[in-house]
Amino acid sequence: MESQNYLGIYISKNTATAVSVDPKGKGEKISGYFSVSVQDQEQPAIQNLISQIAQNCEQKNITFSNVAVALDCAIYMQHNVHSDFTDSKQIASTIRFDTEEALTTDISDVALAFEINSIGENGSDLTVFTAQRKILSEVLLSLQQHNLDPITIEPDVNCLLRLIRQKNSSSEPGQENIFGILSDHSGYLIVPQSAVGDETQQNSTVRTFLVGPRQNRTELLTREILITMALMQSGEPKKSLKVFDSAGAINTEKLGESSNLVIENIHWLDNTENEIQASSHNTNTVDFSIAYGTALALFEKEHSVNFRDDFNPFQGKIIKKQKALKFTMVSFVILFVAIGLYFHTQLFSTNRNIKKLHNRFAQEYAAVTFDTLKKDFSMNTAKKNLNKLKTSIENQRKGIIPGDDTSISSKLTLLLSAFNKCAAKTDLYLEKITLNEKDIVVTGDTSSRANTTKLFDIVKNEGFSISNDRDQTVGNRNIFSMSLAIEPK
Repeated sequence: MESQNYLGIYISKNTATAVSVDPKGKGEKISGYFSVSVQDQEQPAIQNLISQIAQNCEQKNITFSNVAVALDCAIYMQHNVHSDFTDSKQIASTIRFDTEEALTTDISDVALAFEINSIGENGSDLTVFTAQRKILSEVLLSLQQHNLDPITIEPDVNCLLRLIRQKNSSSEPGQENIFGILSDHSGYLIVPQSAVGDETQQNSTVRTFLVGPRQNRTELLTREILITMALMQSGEPKKSLKVFDSAGAINTEKLGESSNLVIENIHWLDNTENEIQASSHNTNTVDFSIAYGTALALFEKEHSVNFRDDFNPFQGKIIKKQKALKFTMVSFVILFVAIGLYFHTQLFSTNRNIKKLHNRFAQEYAAVTFDTLKKDFSMNTAKKNLNKLKTSIENQRKGIIPGDDTSISSKLTLLLSAFNKCAAKTDLYLEKITLNEKDIVVTGDTSSRANTTKLFDIVKNEGFSISNDRDQTVGNRNIFSMSLAIEPK
């Protein structure tokens, strides 16, 4: 069964950090994390980093259902842009034109992500992040090759802001602080807005800057804090600065004097660093926090600062499955239609042949039976009629009278046998024997009427029935005529 853990990946120039978060239960539980770095290898840095991430996930048995990615501030740029619209959908449809106008340069080769800082009568003030499409394409293709297709690709500072909001969700309204966080190579200044009523203000201030290996971190942070405070257009002056330096090189006393702020440590980052050191993981605390905040993006349903919204939008597993299912269903429909057409063609051909045979049979049937075959004829009836006709023809050829099973020869034999029995006694003379379908007509004469009567009696005794019998005496002969039919004995 697939794990429901969420994997957050933070990618910088030479390092990458991954954190797996379990969303089950109350709060979020970290189920695993690690960092990888690029050593001198021929493979490109990003491809190498992602390949190592995939290998470590397999080796450490880290499973996950969804992936989110954060890009280091060295990979993207941040701009302040004004939009004439206040609706997020309208802003999204015009942001490229507004950004191109603000930067006065062609941005066709970059991807955009934005966040609304403030909304007024004249429109909206936005923070726009831009990244080269070429770099995003390399990152995305490398991730997809290792089955790490991310739902979101965000700026690292946005992920760090998300984590700060979660860790400081219990802050009192109006108690706002500046967070200054320095990693080995990057710096972040974040001013999250605290909760007002039931809604959370989204117009937080975020800034990023690069940190050189030989720079004075205290002076750099002081300068960036003063610039950030000058850029903030509204709100009461901030009185507190929460700071964390992964190198531990910040002089908090000097920083407080220069910025006129109360300097405090970020305790939850200090605790995180202690836990990482205790677990012997070779992971930078700030990198871990960014990766953690990246995974938290998968818990949110609202708008995120996502480069993928502008560049190669995420399709999602469900949509992919739906498309695959749709393609399969279309294929089956085409297959069934093809099968239906094939059988329909076969049926059409069969019906056409049946019609031809019907017409031909009707002509031949009419020629034989002297009757016209109806369209709704019964084949069994036609077959019976033809069998009767065939039997009748065969019987006629054999000399069998239709409607009787006795042959003409047997009838004549029987009749002649009767005549032979009395021919001498009656002085019988036969003039003519006529065969009809129903009877046999016999004409002749005897020597007397008594002999004719005796002839009639003998014929009856042989099984014939006599009808239409007539006789008359002419001279010394008695002339007779009779019709004979066989009667059962």
